[in-house]
Amino acid sequence: MRHTKVIATVGPATDSPEVLEKLISAGVDVVRLNAAHSGPPDLEVAVGLVRRAAEAVGMDVAILVDLPGPKIRLGDVAPGTMLAAGDGFSLVDEECVGDSTRACVTHLALTADVRTGNRVLLDDGRIELAVTGTSPGVVNTKVVTGGELLSHKGVNVPGVRLSVDAITDYDRTVLEWACASDVDWIGQSFVRSPGDVEALRALMGENRIPIVAKIEKHEAVDEIDAVLVAADAVMVARGDLAVETAPERVPVLQRQIIAAARAVGKPVIVATEMLDSMRERPHPTRAEASDVANAIFNCADGVMLSGETAVGAYPVQAVETMVRIILEAESITSPAGQAPAHQSIDNVQRAMSAAVCDLAADLGVAAIVPLTQSGATAFAVSRHRPDAPIIAATPNLCTSRKLALAWGVRSVVIPFTDDVAELLDSVTAAVCAAGFAQPGERVALTAGLWARTPGGTDFVHVRSV
Repeated sequence: MRHTKVIATVGPATDSPEVLEKLISAGVDVVRLNAAHSGPPDLEVAVGLVRRAAEAVGMDVAILVDLPGPKIRLGDVAPGTMLAAGDGFSLVDEECVGDSTRACVTHLALTADVRTGNRVLLDDGRIELAVTGTSPGVVNTKVVTGGELLSHKGVNVPGVRLSVDAITDYDRTVLEWACASDVDWIGQSFVRSPGDVEALRALMGENRIPIVAKIEKHEAVDEIDAVLVAADAVMVARGDLAVETAPERVPVLQRQIIAAARAVGKPVIVATEMLDSMRERPHPTRAEASDVANAIFNCADGVMLSGETAVGAYPVQAVETMVRIILEAESITSPAGQAPAHQSIDNVQRAMSAAVCDLAADLGVAAIVPLTQSGATAFAVSRHRPDAPIIAATPNLCTSRKLALAWGVRSVVIPFTDDVAELLDSVTAAVCAAGFAQPGERVALTAGLWARTPGGTDFVHVRSV
């Protein structure tokens, strides 16, 4: 059974029922909807399409809605505009059509944030500017690396904390829709601190959609441990992360962020350009295959396709290729060898989840079965990367979908009863009926049967099917 999860972005190349069904059948566990390119009406249509496609192929998938966040962009630029190294160029806070001498930016306070000597990167670093001075409403720069200047491309200022709100008005609009819709995860872009995540959660009120904090700012890297406490999962968003730090730092940061997330039991996704050549070609490069495999060796919970499935020419093949690479990488990687280093166990849930994994290894059980209302018990078991399959039993469809992001976890949805013996019998029967265990094999069940609180794991039981 494949352990690492596949996240695929839906876009114009994949927004038909037929292609969505093929994507999910090929192995997609989580569907990502990018709110930067679609408003609530279009997102609502996409959610319906995904749910119907998943039902048609008999699988539950999670839906991740990605908020665009405070991305700073250029305004309109005249076609064919070129910048040459050594030329002067200005960024201004008034509306204009950009040319080879100036362009407007969406962040009106940029002049107050930057200083002489700061680097300004445009279009994911393809163009580099050096700040030579500022005046009211104008940032004067010198072109260090030139190229074609395009409309609405991103603006990054590495090493500078910009005075932008973490949550935009548009984010609030999308979040309000998401809280009233059938959405499983929310992606928060350009997180800088745990306070940004807490502010987004506060806007949800009583809704508890779990948050994926996208790590793409240098400030978030500096506060990764605190961000992990605030968030429910993180994404190593390598595109802007490379621009904000340096490309050579990204592989190291990826490994460090994954390790930090594993240590606290939070899922982590690796994203950006994993199979980028498959936008135009039916096969990946050797380097891309190695990149995906290295994310598996780093112990990521999930790997993500962006443009490959949103606008690429071979979206289904990209998913199939990703799955094959994962299976090949996992074939030489023992899950037990990926368990986090031993740490002092500071609560009952961690102790019980570690114990059930040890017990499963000693007894050679067919499956570990967390009984979970919120998903917390299953996430806790997943953290230990057991050799045995993890089959979460839950009465909640939304929990089953949420667990689509958890490494190694598959789910069965079954009503829970207050009678413990009856509950254990029905869960065991459901796991067997789903084909995860055969008569005569043993399963290890774990739950919070008496704690009665999310994450209150306090019970382990081994039984024969």
